[in-house]
Amino acid sequence: MKRERLLQFGALLWLMAVWILLWGNVSWGNILGGLAVGALIMVLMPLPRVPVEGRVHVLPLLRLAVMFVYYSLQSSLQIAYLALRPGPPPVTGVLRYQLGIKSDLVLTLCIDVLNLIPGTMVLEIDQVRRIVYVHVLDMGSQKAVSQFYRTVAQLERLFIEAFERDSDWKPSPWHNRDLQYDDPTQEGSS
Repeated sequence: MKRERLLQFGALLWLMAVWILLWGNVSWGNILGGLAVGALIMVLMPLPRVPVEGRVHVLPLLRLAVMFVYYSLQSSLQIAYLALRPGPPPVTGVLRYQLGIKSDLVLTLCIDVLNLIPGTMVLEIDQVRRIVYVHVLDMGSQKAVSQFYRTVAQLERLFIEAFERDSDWKPSPWHNRDLQYDDPTQEGSS
């Protein structure tokens, strides 16, 4: 419960900072107004609970950031080459990959990173089986397809090392639950 309150306090401070930035100057009135508006937003429009499981490991997170920048640059150069080279357009297609990521939050972060890498776009996610269907710009050779699978496997490994180590994994009470259907006050009512 203490962790949840700390996260709520952080969200309140974030909303206050956004309010101050929108007004353009720091004053006591803007600070108090930002706190009031932030509290009002949090009460009237609460966000659903996001299960936070495991811990963040800083070194693997830094490796993940470095690899993301590397893959982004590499993919950007490949796309520039494909766009500027003479000849027919590249062969595109949809590839499937099953991720071993347990947490919905980490799965979302991984999908976001995949979408930010040029030349790839996640089209569909099977949340139960953790299968992603990704549109890939260059599938002209087996080497390009293998490179895509290696890239996704390395990103998956880095996400697991950074967020979901087995030694730190503790499923949240809300993990894989749909609160709309699990709410006992909803039973029997139609």
